[in-house]
Order: sequence, then C-alpha cells, then structure tokens
Amino acid sequence: MRTIHCIALAATLLAAACAAPPPEPFGPVPSSSQLAWQRMETNMFCHFGPNTFSGAEWGSGDEAEDMFNPASIDCGQWVDVAAQAGFGGIIVTAKHHDGFCLWPSGQSAHTVAQSRWTEGKGDVLRLLRDAIDAHNGSQAAGGRKVRMGVYISPWDRNHPAYGTDAYNQVFANTLREVHSQYGPMFEQWFDGACGEGPGGKRQVYDWPLFMQTVADLNPQCVVFSDIGPGCRWVGNEEGRAGTTCWSTLRTDGATPSENKPAPDELVTGHRDGDKWVPAEVDVSLRPGWFWHPGEEPKTVEQLVDIYLTSVGRNGLLLLNVPPDTNGRICAADSARLVAWRAEIDRIFARDLAGGATARGRHLRGRRYSAQNALDTAYHTYWAAADSVASVNIDFGSEATFDLVVLQEYIPLGQRVCRVELHCQEADGHWMPALPDDAPLCTTVGYKRIVSLPSAVTARRVRLDFVGLAAPVINRIAFYNSAQ
Repeated sequence: MRTIHCIALAATLLAAACAAPPPEPFGPVPSSSQLAWQRMETNMFCHFGPNTFSGAEWGSGDEAEDMFNPASIDCGQWVDVAAQAGFGGIIVTAKHHDGFCLWPSGQSAHTVAQSRWTEGKGDVLRLLRDAIDAHNGSQAAGGRKVRMGVYISPWDRNHPAYGTDAYNQVFANTLREVHSQYGPMFEQWFDGACGEGPGGKRQVYDWPLFMQTVADLNPQCVVFSDIGPGCRWVGNEEGRAGTTCWSTLRTDGATPSENKPAPDELVTGHRDGDKWVPAEVDVSLRPGWFWHPGEEPKTVEQLVDIYLTSVGRNGLLLLNVPPDTNGRICAADSARLVAWRAEIDRIFARDLAGGATARGRHLRGRRYSAQNALDTAYHTYWAAADSVASVNIDFGSEATFDLVVLQEYIPLGQRVCRVELHCQEADGHWMPALPDDAPLCTTVGYKRIVSLPSAVTARRVRLDFVGLAAPVINRIAFYNSAQ
C-alpha cells in the first residue's frame, strides 16, 4: 500500500511540475509587430534621390527636378540583392530633407512628375512596390520574402509652406498618400532633423498628428524615430549598439526632435524604461549615405564586425546600400553583400551545443527544462524559478568555441542584467572562462553574440544568469568562427 501511495505522490508531483504555469510578463514587452521586426535582424536602407546625381549628402532643396534622371533603374535588382544578402526588408528614402519626392505627390511641386525622367511619368515607389510583390509572389513555395518600408523626412527645404502651421497638414497628407497608395509598410522611418526651410523658417512639428496618421492607415507599421514608439535610433551611425543594450526606454515629455534622450542613453536604453523601444543600428556600406563615385564598400571583415556589434548586441541592423546614377546597386556592392552573408552563414553553420545536454539548477517546471534552450524552436524556452539561476551544459566531448549566442524570450520581457561563464576543469572545479572574473555579458535581450578574446576548450560549461526577474532563455549556442 505504501508503494502505491508513493507512486501516486510521485505522479502528482510530476504532473504539477509539467503543469507549472508560464512566467508572467516582466515590464514592457514587444507588440507582435515589434517582435516580427526584431526577428528580421537585418534590413537594407536605400538612399536615392537628387543627391545621387549632385554628389551632396544633404540637398539644398533648390535642385532642378531634371537632375533626377536614372538611366536604367531596376528595383527588381534591389530586391534580388536584398534577398541574396539575407535582408528582410528595404527602406527607401521616399523624401529626404531636400523635399524631392520619388513618387508623383499631390502635396508638392518638387517630385519625379516635374522631372524629365520618363517624361514625368516615373514613380520609384510604384516600381519598388511592384518588384517586392513580384518577388514575394514567386516565393510562395518557400524562400526569403522582402518587405517594404519608407523614409519620409518632415524637414523640407523646398516646400513653401514649411515653417507654417499649414505645413503639418501637408506632411500628414504626404504620409497618408504614401501609406494608402504603396502600403503596407513594415517600417516608417522618421528623421528628427528640423532645419530651416526655403523662407528661413523652422517648423514646429506636430508629432502626435504624424504618428496617428501612420497608425490609422497602417497599424502594424513599426515607427522609427529617436524615441520610437516602434524602434529607436541607437545614438550613432557607426554600426554598434551598446555592450549594455536595453530594449526599454523612458520617453515621457520627449519628442523625436526635442527633449529626447542623449545619444549615450540611446546606445544603452534605460534599464528602468517604461516603453518597449528596441534599438535600430543604421550604418552605411559606403562612407556616404548616397552613392558617390570613387567610394569603396566596407570589407567583409568590417561587415561581420558590424553584425556582431548590432544584431549581436540586441539591435536590428539597417545597412545602407545606395543605388547609383543608373538606378541600380553597383556590382562591387552587391558582390560584397553576398560575400558577407556567406561568411555569416559559415560562421554560424554548426552549433556545438546541437547535441549537448543541458540541466538547469533552478527549475520552474519540467515543461520549461533547460534543454529547451538548446533547440532551434523560437517559442520554447528554459524558465528559471529565481532571478539568480544557472544552467550546466555537457557537450559530450571537448568542444572549442569563441562565440557564445544567447537569446531571451522577449515576448515575456527583457530580464537578464548579467551572465557569467565557467568551464569545468578535469578535477571537477569550475573556473571562470574570462580573465579577472569578467562577466560574459550584461544584457541579452533578443540576441546577444559574445566574441571571446580567445578560443575556449571544455567539455562542460556553466552559465550563471542574474536577472531583474527570473530568466527566460530560448537559445544558448556555441560556435567556432575558425571552423
């Protein structure tokens, strides 16, 4: 009888462990659109307009419309390059600070309709929209799809109404025009720059109107600005997020153009932020943002480093790839991007923990086993019971690695504020993997890729997590970049 009771008790305890409820969300969490955006990881920026032909970076607004005259524009080629390089989306500068519109806008007299390009009948946004739709339609049976986004600057150095109350409605109408005619857009990029217009006046932007206009027309669109609300500028244009990078931000009382956090705050985010505003890392493949003859693209090695300091630091990489005066991405740039993607794929081809076993020391329940962190399914995870938790990983034999990849399950919030890595010696003692007991990293977020100062060889490792709340980890992986 006692045996039966023991078996029944064990079954009850096992059932309770398996039925443990999932962790409660902690702090701000991403919307479904923000999560889908973060999982894109890399997107392509295309700076294209009169500056492509003038050699300027910021146009004056008084450029003749006929200056814009691409000889053989091919947006299908842009999309093909983006797909081959692994980009999830393309954001085009539909209107830069010079005010020139790449579509025949009814809100401006400074557009492609006033240019000699295709006798004023051209429309870059329509070409891009159609090229993306055609590409995605051909990928119906599988393959990488590409989404469309737009940069529309509120600063307009050409429009005569700029600097008056009337301009805010003009700009809202411009947004309405683009999102209704060429949408849906996965991202709306707002530059917070606010300089003088043609009358020497500066505009007081009606940001609530602008944001609401986009939300009404395209509620799934992630809006970029210095303070979001969808995603934020990372505070530099060097291709790096902070070694500490929170996806949360304090934004009360701020606008994208005034009272915004300082650049160093945007690099790191705010640990106590009350809004989910993840970092977007924008950087150009070339020295300039627009295409200029004689400039060379970054090397594959530089691009890999940028990937590690952007995507690998809880950011999304927005890499600018400017079309040339023909309206195409030049051969040198497309070849460099494909080579970069091939190198990323090579480095992360073989997860050394793919056949390993993981044992968590602070279990929430069997359903949330540490083994979940070693699989590749996004929605499975190891959930610890305490804010300080550890997981032991046994590779089965000695493994040599120099890259560690960690991912939090961000639908439940960003929690981790410190991670330490230890390796087990032959005598069973655990030794720090980094000199001076340095942490492996501070924040993790959507994805953290840590490059170790030198390769480490071990059969068993231990990761110790410290969180603002109990860690929820959906990926732990190890790679050897030399293999």
